[in-house]
Amino acid sequence: MIIDGTIVAGSEFEPVEGRVVVEDGSIQAVEEADTSSDDIVIPAFVNAHTHVGDSIAKEAGGGLSLEELVAPPDGLKHQLLAEASEAEQVQAMARSLSFMQASGTATMLDFREEGKQGVKALRKAAEGLDIKALAFGRGDPAVLDVADGYGASSTNDGEFGPAKEAAADAGKPFAIHAGERVASDIHPAIDLDPDHLVHMVQAEREHFERVGANDIPIVVSPRSNLVTGVGFPPISEMLDYTTVALGTDNVMLNNPSMFREMEFVAKFTEVSATAILDMATRAGRRVTNQPGGIIAPGEPGALVVLNGDSDNLAGYQDPVRAVVRRAGVDDVKAVHLPES
Repeated sequence: MIIDGTIVAGSEFEPVEGRVVVEDGSIQAVEEADTSSDDIVIPAFVNAHTHVGDSIAKEAGGGLSLEELVAPPDGLKHQLLAEASEAEQVQAMARSLSFMQASGTATMLDFREEGKQGVKALRKAAEGLDIKALAFGRGDPAVLDVADGYGASSTNDGEFGPAKEAAADAGKPFAIHAGERVASDIHPAIDLDPDHLVHMVQAEREHFERVGANDIPIVVSPRSNLVTGVGFPPISEMLDYTTVALGTDNVMLNNPSMFREMEFVAKFTEVSATAILDMATRAGRRVTNQPGGIIAPGEPGALVVLNGDSDNLAGYQDPVRAVVRRAGVDDVKAVHLPES
């Protein structure tokens, strides 16, 4: 497969006019060449934090606090999950996964509720799709028998030392929410030496210094944080200390579009478009421990082709800024993903 256009290539996301050559799901070459194509070719996205089970309850719970919406075990989402049949959940999740794939997401990492049953339901929802759906189970550490890792809520919700030990014994990653509403759970979360932290909205320099010293990545979901009223993550400061990846969080609250998440960060911070595209691609690959995230020889051929001559993008001057600040699902011309 040969794709012509402006290729956003390499670890620096440098625009290259030419073509990318893909064989057997792997990038063989990125070649400079004259081309008449207006297409923009970017690495496929990694949505590094989702709660896709919430697909059964889109826009439910208007006016409720974060705790009322999602806190285990009595938050609205948990009530609605308990009321829905497995078939209803699978169908709803499959629709969200299909949307993610069509909008350019190659891999998503879900903190999946409902133990082993919830993980298996996500597996069913992903059947027939090329998107890689990673499930970090919650609750009883026995969920690690079927999950890709363990996704803890907060040290303020309980003791997660045993889950961390179980994950280590299973050779699987352990991640945890921290600093979403309050800062009191951040140091205890870091003490668990997680593979990554989620949110860190309330974090301060002392926390980031520990994160940096321990080389712990952070996943942020700023649209979710703002809509739930907990604040806005200090992304610029985070980037001074560690890898920062993007996720869209609860499908209940947010469309799982990485385009929307990137634009939101771009227009609410001073972070460069290049750094934001990295957060949505290569940084997410580090968090999920997957190859790729850049367009370079030897990397997986997970690519998104955008129509640079769409009514929305026509006339763009800087392809990376156009992708991050302006592009959307309607500009997607094709998504090429290796079979998962």
